[in-house]
Order: sequence, then structure tokens, then C-alpha cells
Amino acid sequence: MIFIAEAGVNHNGSIDTAKKLIEEAADANADYVKFQTFRTDALVRRNAQMAEYQKRNLGKDDSQYSMLKALELPPEAHIKLIEHCKQAGIKFLSTAFDLESAKLLHDLGLELWKIPSGEVTNYPLLRQIAQYGGKVLLSTGMCTLDEVKDAVKVLTDNGIAKHDITVLHCNTQYPTPLCDVNLRAMVTLGHELGLDYGYSDHTGGIQVAMAATALGAKVIEKHFTLDCTLPGPDQKASLEPLVFRQMVSELKYIEKSSTENKDLVILDSNPEMFGTDKKIVTDSERENIFVARKSIVAARPIAKGEILTEENLTTKRPATGLSPMLWPQVIGTPAIRNFAQDEDIEI
Repeated sequence: MIFIAEAGVNHNGSIDTAKKLIEEAADANADYVKFQTFRTDALVRRNAQMAEYQKRNLGKDDSQYSMLKALELPPEAHIKLIEHCKQAGIKFLSTAFDLESAKLLHDLGLELWKIPSGEVTNYPLLRQIAQYGGKVLLSTGMCTLDEVKDAVKVLTDNGIAKHDITVLHCNTQYPTPLCDVNLRAMVTLGHELGLDYGYSDHTGGIQVAMAATALGAKVIEKHFTLDCTLPGPDQKASLEPLVFRQMVSELKYIEKSSTENKDLVILDSNPEMFGTDKKIVTDSERENIFVARKSIVAARPIAKGEILTEENLTTKRPATGLSPMLWPQVIGTPAIRNFAQDEDIEI
């Protein structure tokens, strides 16, 4: 079983804080500490708004661009953090949100890829990661079962072996209310896709992670912070080091327990968290699809009649236009009108 301490952007742009997160995650017996790798200019358009949970957690209404720019880790920081992980005895992991960031992580030697829920419909990013090879953890928040199947097909069509994919059930709300956990859908995902499965947990506490382990999760990912009262969009949905360490201990025990003991864990759990066995988009996360997913946009000004190519197109938040899963159909077609940089492409 793999335990991932999702440090994410809880470093608040500070390398020293990121290093402390690494040390504490190692001490809490996590296998990986995971950050987020992105170039703000490649990820989001300047007018994109924050998600409602980000506004609530930050106590202000600002643009995604401004928020993310302050949390961006430069390439040299990644080198320092990878070295610090080696010293601390924990594995480094990071989520790439754009093509350049994926290339950076590949060049730094990463062979385990975490694809976040918002990028499940990002065809060019899925394709590039698949071409790099390695193993993939695929989060599925805000996704239907068909959308997950489509993403898996892009990965396997472009070089990832199916047995190297682990699908993570997830709800993209921070924190996730128990009524929207829908934990039985985690098992459905694994069985329907023929893949190992796990759980990326955005609830408070460790109860849902315990139940997920009893149901056969191979990976547990949990947001991790030095202090839940620190500023930041994800701090309130994160575990502090002492509780994370307790969680790892509890989950290792459950993993090794008999089937009878696992049944007891499930029976003792809040029944509200189990939901349906269908993979659905829940009400609490539905509002985040618009801000977390991307559209196909012009990478630079495009003139009417110009052929749309890999060079003059890109994908960016928010999801106001064509889904990036339509990328293969869009490439090679002529522009139907002039498009400004960052404008949604129409065909």
C-alpha cells in the first residue's frame, strides 16, 4: 500500500516551508510527499476566477492567476526539494498541470505520474505523460465513468501499460462532505476498468481513509500541512503531521487485518460515506468543473484560414469552450475566424 502526503501548494511559495513539509511527511511515515508543478501562464487565463472553496478558505475573491502565481515553484526549487527528499528518506512526487511542467518532471527523472482530476479531460497532457512512460495515478474527481474510461484509453493508446495505472476515487471539494464521498464507487472504478484502485481523500479526519483501505484501496493520498490554520486554499482540508502519522499506522493495521476485521471497520464507519456504487459527479464538486478543467485556446493570435496546429493551440482554464479531448479533431482544421491569444477556439 502507498501513502502519499499531498503537500500540494501548502508551502505558500516558501522553499523553507516546503522542506519542512518534506521532513514532517517522512517522519509521519508517508511513502511520497507530493507537490504541484505548474507555470501559471500556461495553466490559467488571467481572467479565470477562483473556485468557491478557494474563496471561502482564503477569505477573499481574487483571480486564479494571482493566487497561483504566488504558489508557483520554479524549476530550481524542484531540484532542491528532490535532493531534500533524498536526505529525508522519502520519495518526491509532483503533479504536472501543463506540458512544460510535465517535461520538467520527466527531465528530473520522475517515473510515477499523478494526473489530477481537472486534467482527466486534457488530451495533450495525457498523451505527453503516456509517451514518457512509467506508472500513473489517475484522480477522478468531477468525472463520470465514461470520462475516466476515455482518459485511460488515451494513456494506453500512447504507451502506458494498463497494469501500470491506478485509478483514484476522489471528490473535488475541499473539504468533501461525507454525503458526497460515494466510497462504493471506488470499487466500481477498479472493477469496471480492470485496474488497481485507491482513494484521494479531501474529507476531514481519517475515517474515510480507513474505510477505503478496508475496501481494498492500494493507494491513499491525503492533503498534508504543518498547521491547518495557515493561510492557503487547501490547508483546512489537510492533516497535520501527528494525525497523518496516526492515519498511516491505522491503515497499515487494517491492511494486514483479517477479512473479519475489515468488515468491522466498514460496519463501524458512518454509512453516509458509502453512497452508491455508481461513479457520478456530486453536487458539491460540480461547481468546480468550470474552474478546474480547461478549454482549447489560441496559444498566440491566429488568422482566419490558418491551419490549427500543436504550435498555435494550447489548453487553459477555465472550461468555457471546447474540451481538450477534442484535440485530435481540431488539429489540422482551418481557423473559421481570427482568434486572439487565449481566446476559446471554435470550429
